[in-house]
Amino acid sequence: MFSMDCGHDWYDLGLYGFGPSRSYVTFENESPLVEITESDNGTGCDSRYTFLAPRGDSVAQEGPMILDFQGELVWMKHNWETTHDFKVQRYRGQDYLTYWEGSQVEGRGYGSWYMLDSTYTPRYVISPVGNYGGDLHEFHITTDETALVTIYDPTLADLSSIGGPEIGWTYDCLFQEIDISTGDLIFEWRASEYFSMNSTYNALKGAGYERASAFDFFHINSVEKDTEGNYIVSARHLHAVICISQETGEILWTLGGRANDFQDLSDGQATSFSWQHDARWHADSNTLTLFDNAAHAHSDPDFQSRGMTIYLDVAKREATLLGAFYHPYHTKSVSQGNLQVLDDSGRVLIGWGHSAAYSEFSADGQLQCNVHFGASAYWDFGRVVSYRAFKADWVGNPQSQPDALVVGDTVYVSWNGATEVASWRLETWNFGPNEAVDEPDLTEDVVVVLEHAKTGFETDILLPPELDSALFRLAALDVAGNVLGVTDPLQRQADGSDEMVHFWIVIIAGMTGICGVVLALSRLRGSFRRGQGLCQRSDYQLVPVGERDEAGLG
Repeated sequence: MFSMDCGHDWYDLGLYGFGPSRSYVTFENESPLVEITESDNGTGCDSRYTFLAPRGDSVAQEGPMILDFQGELVWMKHNWETTHDFKVQRYRGQDYLTYWEGSQVEGRGYGSWYMLDSTYTPRYVISPVGNYGGDLHEFHITTDETALVTIYDPTLADLSSIGGPEIGWTYDCLFQEIDISTGDLIFEWRASEYFSMNSTYNALKGAGYERASAFDFFHINSVEKDTEGNYIVSARHLHAVICISQETGEILWTLGGRANDFQDLSDGQATSFSWQHDARWHADSNTLTLFDNAAHAHSDPDFQSRGMTIYLDVAKREATLLGAFYHPYHTKSVSQGNLQVLDDSGRVLIGWGHSAAYSEFSADGQLQCNVHFGASAYWDFGRVVSYRAFKADWVGNPQSQPDALVVGDTVYVSWNGATEVASWRLETWNFGPNEAVDEPDLTEDVVVVLEHAKTGFETDILLPPELDSALFRLAALDVAGNVLGVTDPLQRQADGSDEMVHFWIVIIAGMTGICGVVLALSRLRGSFRRGQGLCQRSDYQLVPVGERDEAGLG
């Protein structure tokens, strides 16, 4: 669904639902129905694939998902547990799909990280070293072919300096560097060994008295290495980005927060970020990028969230704001979000986290492409969110067969995750005079009937009248005409007699069901007359994702 302006339309007002979705004939899951706005004077949307993991009360099926630049589904996997941080990463010269999957335990993410190859087969499952659950915020593969992961560890701590108990509970934030091939621990760092409780901006609000409600004073949400091997860490609740020595774990410098080391040459705009996410170091330009949430809850002052590009002269301890990127709806994302540099021109992608959108900007802040996957009028409720959003190239070659279904005179076909399909070829066979139709040799005597260009995730093809064979199939072709895979044999549906039988079965079953409901209601009415109510009223109250994120998912 395309739009040519940034005004609120029926989509954003919720006419199609809080999280609009589309269904398919050949695929059991639903995918987001997105709305795309492209600028009239720009380059439009980057043509690479989009990687996100929608979740929330209004998401049909949660899990990792790939869309093309037109919003068409390419691949999705329904995960019963929560999925975060879905993206493409490179390991040993090969691209992998990576994501975190797990659940919430005692207010924190508790799970593992997965690496899927081009066939969508899990090849690595990474867990922290020690008696920990893997945290949802970060899984970053370094150029050293190691993994940087985050951990939240409930730990006893003195909280008296911030008005809490002397013997209380905090979420001590850790990160580990792990050798992916061996699982060995290379490096580990704990926030509590270098920062005091009163360095936080997070309000206690009664937390910290019990393990299950430990106080989150630091909130680590990203970690990566610079070219010298030191670690760049985002501490959301300190409003700071920190550089940590790979040798000693000592703090080398701090940008932002109470312990800021940098002179701000942009009148405070380079160091005034707060509640931020996704701090990334770009050594070739001496720049730092991050997503400035600027808010922690909807009760915070009405600041706008933004993406930021900051030039750092580390030697002189000077910081300069190079670029700021705002959503056209002046969005305040109270949690989650990311910024990805797309190319050498400085074009960036912003994932708006708690708000169901991702946007592309030129280096000078001009909006090029804006995509919504949830109605913007309801973003504050967090009914549709994605922790991060990314763009990347990807080649998918699923091990499954294409899926096809005949409905009347139309055959529908799709192949979840197959990125190289350009067209579908309808094929049948020349059966010999003595060859039984129910036992044909499907490897020989293939006859090509027609070829049809692939159109979106699912392609519908009208069966031609001249197709008089009992059996046929569809072959997936790449741009060079090579066969990538074929469907199981298909058969044109019989005449309408079977459909009429099915129609009357449905009618009879429906009438039986209605009679059953009437009978049940009459009995229920009698029960209430006798004072035997079956249940009491229970009010449902929606809890915004932003409030849940304050418990540790931000």
